[in-house]
Amino acid sequence: MELSRRGFLAATGVAAVVRVAPTVARPGGRRILTLVYDKALGMMRAVERIVH
Repeated sequence: MELSRRGFLAATGVAAVVRVAPTVARPGGRRILTLVYDKALGMMRAVERIVH
């Protein structure tokens, strides 16, 4: 599967909205965003985790 830069940004934006919606409902903890290189995709991807 080959994603263009625009497709990757759109997919990440949609994923961010889906993840933020439940977090806004119950605030708590710090959100840490890390960029990692995904060999399967052949590009960088964002990994988000919540630390309480």
